[in-house]
Amino acid sequence: MTSFDNVLEEIGQFGLFQKQLFFLMCFISVVFSPIDVGIVFLGFVPDFRCSNPAADELGRKCGWNAEEEMNYTVILPDDSVDPLYFSQCLQYDTNWNQTSVSCTDPIRNLTSYSNNNMTVTSCTNGWVYDTTGSSIVTEFNLVCDDSWKLDLSQSVVNLGFCLGSLFIGYLADRFGRKPCLLVSLLITAIFGVLVAFAPTYSWLVTFRFLQGLVSKGSWTSGYILVAEIVGLDHRRTVGVIYQVAFTVGLLALAGVAYFINNWRWLQLAVTLPNFVFLAYYWCIPESPRWLLSQNQKDKANEIIEQIAKKNKKPIPNTLQSLTANEETDDKQVPSFKDLVRTPQIRKHTFILMYIWFTCAVVYQGLILHIGYTAENVYLDFFISAMVEFPAAFIIIVTVDRIGRRYPWAVGSFVTGLACLVTAFIPEGKSWYLITTGCITLIGSTLYTVYIVLLTSCLSLFIFFIRNLGIMVCSSMCDLGGIITPFIVYRLSHIWKELPLIVFAVLGTLSGVLVLFLPETKGRALPETIEEVESLQKKD
Repeated sequence: MTSFDNVLEEIGQFGLFQKQLFFLMCFISVVFSPIDVGIVFLGFVPDFRCSNPAADELGRKCGWNAEEEMNYTVILPDDSVDPLYFSQCLQYDTNWNQTSVSCTDPIRNLTSYSNNNMTVTSCTNGWVYDTTGSSIVTEFNLVCDDSWKLDLSQSVVNLGFCLGSLFIGYLADRFGRKPCLLVSLLITAIFGVLVAFAPTYSWLVTFRFLQGLVSKGSWTSGYILVAEIVGLDHRRTVGVIYQVAFTVGLLALAGVAYFINNWRWLQLAVTLPNFVFLAYYWCIPESPRWLLSQNQKDKANEIIEQIAKKNKKPIPNTLQSLTANEETDDKQVPSFKDLVRTPQIRKHTFILMYIWFTCAVVYQGLILHIGYTAENVYLDFFISAMVEFPAAFIIIVTVDRIGRRYPWAVGSFVTGLACLVTAFIPEGKSWYLITTGCITLIGSTLYTVYIVLLTSCLSLFIFFIRNLGIMVCSSMCDLGGIITPFIVYRLSHIWKELPLIVFAVLGTLSGVLVLFLPETKGRALPETIEEVESLQKKD
């Protein structure tokens, strides 16, 4: 019997056909970035204060500028109350139109008038935002007591990722990679546009959830489609560059957001390219591996002939003996039970589920934590994205020389140690913080990309459950994304650096568990259960 990997050696493992296909798929990775982390700009929180029309009128009469109005009409309490919260979320419950109020020291007049017993109240007239643009925060007033709604608006996207990964993975294994990819791209585009026109916060959250339900599936299905057509020797390059394309999307997002400061127009700008991808119907093939697994050998042979022609290679004489699996000639229907049926597959599943969870919490958490203390959100976001390029270079240099398991573990340990060191660097040591912050991001990017290589490079699951296994494991990444905003912002109220301690523990444990996985360097995709079970024995 001849396997598809044997055929690729004859028709080209990464010829012109695969390169063109991969180039097209990279654009899907680019436009997925705004869906994943676009909330940084869509939900930008500017400086704000309570809106007080009476105090504003007094300010106009007295000729105050904005700073003088703040100094004269807002008084900060003692240390027993958070000064920032007091000035942004509370206001004095008083009549600023009293004739006794002076323009030089109005607070003293009012406290004398009320016997030093001025009460405070919430911002009954809304807020004034110090920005020329708009975000979902400024439009729907997601501040003060409603600030948790901003976290929720991002959590529902990750919830959609999590739920969608389960059923889209199943559909891709059952009905094919190409139909699943195109349908999910269409639905992603439709709900992305609806997000831009959401009239209320409730509709916004609903549309973002539905967009997240399918968008992660399109990103993963696009990668799997490419990885199943390229040869073994080039699979790691595909994995790294596909992640680099995501990083390019981060850089593009920062640039687009800098010039488009209205969140609705920004949402449209990053969504509309998804409609263009529907033209891929005429540009991309179905996965020959999937067709073979479904006993559609004639269709698989047609695509193999196209690949050979495009790569200017002769058509192999072994196509008639081509098969995807030596165990059975029947179609194999994937089942969740198959992920825990045998010892090695069960171990791979549980370890990878935890590592994907940790990957999301640490990677997204570090970005949120940087944004929490950022003075310039555009610059800081740009720098955090640029740091990922050195990490990709390190992977390309080491993955074929050292392998995947040990560099992956080192990346996890470096992330944990750097987080721990950063947490105890005193304030004012800005260069130390920048240095350790960059090291932390490089480490987190290293093991983020390595988990794509080791899991999505398809080497730890038998073929017919491969897409399902990857989707189930990556759904844990989305579960981590659901709770990450609450981990960062809630723990930061206790101690600003406490989230870094959590990241250090999670990252270090992840590095330990990586060592229990088999090395996949230079190994063909396993096609049978026996091949998966023998991976650890070969080590």
